[in-house]
Amino acid sequence: MAKINTQHSYPAMHRLSIRTTDEDIERIENGFSRTHSLCEDTCSELQRVISMETRGLSESRRSSFTGTGVMARLSRFILSLRSWATRHLHHEDQRPDSFLERIRGPELKEVSSRESNTHSNLSNYEQPGKVKKKKKEVFVIDPSSNLYYRWLTIVATPVFYNWCMLVCRACFDELQTKHTILWVVLDYSSDIIYILDTFVRFRTGFLEQGLLVQDEKKLRLHYTTTVQFRLDMLSLLPTDLAYLKLGLNYPELRFNRLLRFARLFEFFDRTETRTNYPNMFRIGNLVLYILIIIHWNACIYFAISKLIGFGTDSWVYPNVSHPEYGRLSRKYIYCLYWSTLTLTTIGETPPPVKDEEYLFVVIDFLVGVLIFATIVGNVGSMISNMNASRADFQAKVDSIKQYMHFRKVTKDLEARVIKWFDYLWTNKKTVDEKEVLKNLPDKLKAEIAINVHLDTLKKVRIFQDCEAGLLIELVLKLRPTVFSPGDYICKKGDIGREMYIIKEGKLAVVADDGITQFVVLSDGSYFGEISILNIKGSKSGNRRTANIRSIGYSDLFCLSKDDLMEALTEYPDAKKALEEKGRQILMKDNLIDEEAAKAGADPKDLEEKVEKLESTLDNLQTRFARLMAEYNSTQLKVKQRLTKVENKMKKYGSGFLSDGGEESVKTEEVEKKN
Repeated sequence: MAKINTQHSYPAMHRLSIRTTDEDIERIENGFSRTHSLCEDTCSELQRVISMETRGLSESRRSSFTGTGVMARLSRFILSLRSWATRHLHHEDQRPDSFLERIRGPELKEVSSRESNTHSNLSNYEQPGKVKKKKKEVFVIDPSSNLYYRWLTIVATPVFYNWCMLVCRACFDELQTKHTILWVVLDYSSDIIYILDTFVRFRTGFLEQGLLVQDEKKLRLHYTTTVQFRLDMLSLLPTDLAYLKLGLNYPELRFNRLLRFARLFEFFDRTETRTNYPNMFRIGNLVLYILIIIHWNACIYFAISKLIGFGTDSWVYPNVSHPEYGRLSRKYIYCLYWSTLTLTTIGETPPPVKDEEYLFVVIDFLVGVLIFATIVGNVGSMISNMNASRADFQAKVDSIKQYMHFRKVTKDLEARVIKWFDYLWTNKKTVDEKEVLKNLPDKLKAEIAINVHLDTLKKVRIFQDCEAGLLIELVLKLRPTVFSPGDYICKKGDIGREMYIIKEGKLAVVADDGITQFVVLSDGSYFGEISILNIKGSKSGNRRTANIRSIGYSDLFCLSKDDLMEALTEYPDAKKALEEKGRQILMKDNLIDEEAAKAGADPKDLEEKVEKLESTLDNLQTRFARLMAEYNSTQLKVKQRLTKVENKMKKYGSGFLSDGGEESVKTEEVEKKN
């Protein structure tokens, strides 16, 4: 009796695919990342196994875990597990813009800790016998990051608090004694922030050869060798331990906390570079410095009055026993008023009586003169900077007005010109982009131009599949143009030298009478791209085929034919592709003569090539003439030197030759004797 083998023999390929899938599951559990192509291959293998296993089986056997249904159920389980792992471990990123990606290129990404661990595991797997020392990761703060700026904001708060309140509490005793608990809490809170800031300083990176240094030893050495490190250490000295002996009413013991003033200045500098209103911030910053100086001077005046004695003469603060002058608010406001009048030198104050009072007033007057000069100079320069663009624009308008008045331009045209200038200024379109961006490198110019003009350039069909380098050059060559209501952008029959892209506004395709409108073009439309390509066989040639007129004020981007051809000289393949796209558009609109397109070379193209050859020959002739001139001058110098040598030989040559002959004979006789 023959034995019946109930075990199903699976092909080796199926077993291999299932084994590979198991290994993939283990890699998911260990944190390994898999590529998308591998997932698709594995999925297709499992689907094939399922189809082969379930083909021809009954429903009851498919649902069982015994027999041939085991592999099908196992494969389905693996597929569901793979999809779950893909959803949870691989988050699908937002699809990037392919048009922008071709221009900007791939961005540099920092390697995450998980990826670094994966790479280390892979290296250990490839080299099991090699033990690698894991480098300790150090948290480093980039000084240009937003995190560092936010921390500066936090640190600047206690620094500003100490600079304002310590001197005030030291001079006005009532302010210190009435709110002792509040000051203790605020003081030691600021001390905690100071200590944290010291640790942040040790972890603040710096650039070395253009890269952010992340080595712990270098960061520590870089900070400890600076003067600010010494000031920071002095600001952390626990001088307030003297409270244990003297009491809490001596806030002047904490004056060393003022040495961390550099953090406040750094915060102001970074805020000035980040704000969109730098002139207003500079004015506010200047006023703040002046107020702090006046505040300190008022506190010092009250301290001197307390030292001399309140009410002892007319210069010091009045006697505090009087109810009107005994209040804390009156004390501070009176001293602040006296300090403002003295430093600004704009009011009458009681004259000093004692020598120390005279000395203090003299110092105040000198500081006041410096403050007044600083205010006048800085505020004047800031206001002039704020109005610089307005002044330049007004100068241009005035020159145009003078020219039109001198040339006796009609009032209607003069009004249109003035309205055009008013529109530019009102809508902030007076900025010369080339002048503003001239100090930037070409790469940053291209990045800015791409961000500004990319959406507009993407709408042009013939540029959608161009090379990234060509797109960058074209973006840099786009020129903004503004047209007034009723202006003709182009007329039928004109030679096309530019193409236009509408950024804002409405244009109308009108009849020859200029009134009848056929089509209205709005934002994103473009025209004139075919005429600047000089496509062979075009029925219209490089002539305009329609009248286009601006309905209102219209903002357009203009790309000239010369700029396009200059950019295409370095991209011959892109030029052929653009011409082919333009030819297809003309064929679609039945605006191309196929016989002329198939004919020989265009005579105009030959003329352009001949002109280029002539210009090249002229350049070569110029260079050859320059080389000939250099050769003649060099030859003349050599002849002059030879003439000088001949003259010297005629004058001294015979004596030199006879002396040389006698010396040679003597040397020969000496050699024979030896």
